[in-house]
Amino acid sequence: MRALLATAVVAIPLLAQRPAETKPEEGIPVTDALVIQKCGSCHTKDDKGNLSRISWERTTPEGWEEAIKRMIRLNGLTLKPEEARAIVKSLSTTHGLAPEEAKPVMYVPEQRIQDETMDDAVRGACASCHAIGRARSWRRSKDEWNLLVAMHSGYFQVADFMSFYRFMPPSDGPAPPGQEQARDRRQPVDVAVESLSKDLPLHTPEWAAWRARMRAPKLTGRWIVSGYQAGRGKVTGEMVIEPGAAEDEFSTNLKLTYLKDGATVARTGKSLVYTGYTWRGRSRTNSAVAPAPGNAGGNPAELREVMWVAPDQSSMEGRWFWGAYEEFGYDVKLTRAGDGPIVTGTDRAMLKSGSAAQRVRIYGDNLPKAAAAEIDFGTGVAVKRIVDQSASQITVEVDVDAKAIGGKRDVSVRRTVAPNAIAIYDKVDYIKVKPDTALARLGGAGHPKGFQQFEAWAYNRGPDDKPNTPDDIELGPVDAEWSVEEFYAVYGDDDKGFVGALSPQAFFTPAQEGPNPKRRFSRNNYGDVWVVATYKEDGKPLTAKSYLVVTVPLYVRWDQPEVAQ
Repeated sequence: MRALLATAVVAIPLLAQRPAETKPEEGIPVTDALVIQKCGSCHTKDDKGNLSRISWERTTPEGWEEAIKRMIRLNGLTLKPEEARAIVKSLSTTHGLAPEEAKPVMYVPEQRIQDETMDDAVRGACASCHAIGRARSWRRSKDEWNLLVAMHSGYFQVADFMSFYRFMPPSDGPAPPGQEQARDRRQPVDVAVESLSKDLPLHTPEWAAWRARMRAPKLTGRWIVSGYQAGRGKVTGEMVIEPGAAEDEFSTNLKLTYLKDGATVARTGKSLVYTGYTWRGRSRTNSAVAPAPGNAGGNPAELREVMWVAPDQSSMEGRWFWGAYEEFGYDVKLTRAGDGPIVTGTDRAMLKSGSAAQRVRIYGDNLPKAAAAEIDFGTGVAVKRIVDQSASQITVEVDVDAKAIGGKRDVSVRRTVAPNAIAIYDKVDYIKVKPDTALARLGGAGHPKGFQQFEAWAYNRGPDDKPNTPDDIELGPVDAEWSVEEFYAVYGDDDKGFVGALSPQAFFTPAQEGPNPKRRFSRNNYGDVWVVATYKEDGKPLTAKSYLVVTVPLYVRWDQPEVAQ
């Protein structure tokens, strides 16, 4: 054992022995007096106005908040709350990300569970502990990427043995075709640093351009909201944005309507926009409703808003979320209301070819008094008559030709268009369960439960006439019958009877945490199961499954970003 440990220690290169760059990169000077006062005692200032470490990094508001919290916890930094907020705002402005850099990693602050793609070296060195989106939310010089490795080695020493270094070098000799990377003799952490410093450098054309273009957000006024909540369907409404205490702070009044059942939601909130485009807000209501099978996530007392504001400030998109594990949320898009008409979408997701007298409700703002001939669903769909219309919606009756070409259709009212608003199809070829892999958490005794909402979505085979190919047409959610099946991981598996309950609306409520005397060895109610949807198309059953893991509560919360107002 001692020999193995000795070999392991020798195998780890000393960071101090790594060659320094021949010419240091230019830093980004820090000019904010508060940042210099509070950070300058540890981060030394050079004759160009750079603060060590800080001037060679850029990141999101959440990234800077995490860094400040670490300084407080570990390095003795003392800040008042208002000082911390001011420093986060300042660094996000001068050492932030450009909109084009932030958009690919918006799923991180939006608290979305998303599959990530990356090369094997980065996966092994970084993603074994956290989402790679966390690393991709930063821009650093190569020296800073190496110093980040040093920080991990110091604070999280297990990373050296689990992720950064390998102690059995690959065998010599030519590599088989397609496996050349397996013969790379460099350590995983060195390959990862090279990749990250190349792909995520400190200085980029996008940041240089945005620094020149950045301006105070001018967002006051009325905005049209269209969105979707899993389990409850489409929502539409409006948000009125009013100025706040500073030019980048706002107050909001929101009204939403669920298209499926007509339920309404009213909320008020506050927000702050960092770096000219990064909306972070919170909204509240006095009529909170707890999550339940019939109402999915309910109507929370407070939810968080994370949105990406388009550089021209004409639209916003993102996620508003809530729940103990941020598992509930709206996917939203906001469009600035003006004098002209806006078409946001339709109440229906799909129309079947060969069907007649189908009613479709078109939603928008400032919609004109239009004739049937001025409303267009594309070739093969005839608008027969207008049932009713107002400035916010138009109900039409349409016939769909039996030979209408399948696919997503734009819906236009005169010259105003909602792209890909509705799908035309001849039959449902298969369904999928969303999400296809899911996580729920036990709770109810000392910790909150983590729920999960499932949906069945229909698909058409697409132009190539073959199902499960890239050109397949996503039609939208369908009503299905739901059940739970055992996922046989071990002999005599019995998780199905203990992990929780699935409602007819596909809302999963996990069981209570803690030892269960009814289970073998009195173990907890954790386990894994299949969630199964069955949908009948012309009498033929179509089925799909989602893999659900029900695990223990999240006992330790390492960090909770609070950059929202």
